[in-house]
Amino acid sequence: MNMTTIRSRVPLKVGQNHVPCEIVSFNGLPEDKEHVALLFKAETLLSSEAPLVRVHSECLTGDAFYSSRCDCGQQLNEAFDLMAEQGGIVIYLRQEGRGIGLYNKLDAYEHQVAGLNTFEANKIIGFDHDLRTYHSAAAILKHLGFQKIRLLSNNKNKSKELKKLGIDVIEEVNTQTYVTEDNINYLKAKRSIDGHSLAV
Repeated sequence: MNMTTIRSRVPLKVGQNHVPCEIVSFNGLPEDKEHVALLFKAETLLSSEAPLVRVHSECLTGDAFYSSRCDCGQQLNEAFDLMAEQGGIVIYLRQEGRGIGLYNKLDAYEHQVAGLNTFEANKIIGFDHDLRTYHSAAAILKHLGFQKIRLLSNNKNKSKELKKLGIDVIEEVNTQTYVTEDNINYLKAKRSIDGHSLAV
């Protein structure tokens, strides 16, 4: 069994508003991936019984390129701004495209351009609609000393999975809904098929 430990802890500023935080890397996570945690107002986190936490899966197209095809970059920046005010933790998981990887996600995009929704597109290229896991997120939270959290997410499945892994999600806090001409069908599919709390 892996023992999770902190590898490094470095101050930096992130997001569109250059929000100060600490980025933390780890050894001994359940998956062999370079997941990280961003700690906001780290000096006050220790006194928080249930910090605000965003468990965010990597999305190169949305997070880095700010693609209009999804809402990932906007949600991530919203998390940064909220946590700049009240403190919290963003756990950034390296599981692109709901766990199928970047190139497979781009293959699925081709089918979405042809009219399929995101879940149909994943299925046609041979994947279930969500292959993400949250074992490392749970390990990070427990190592940091938190088993109760307030989860910043519109995805109720994420809350259920964390609870199975021993994290007590005492509140689900929704992000805003970020609609563009290019992502409205994607958002509607997430709401109708996967039960996301979205105002579309």
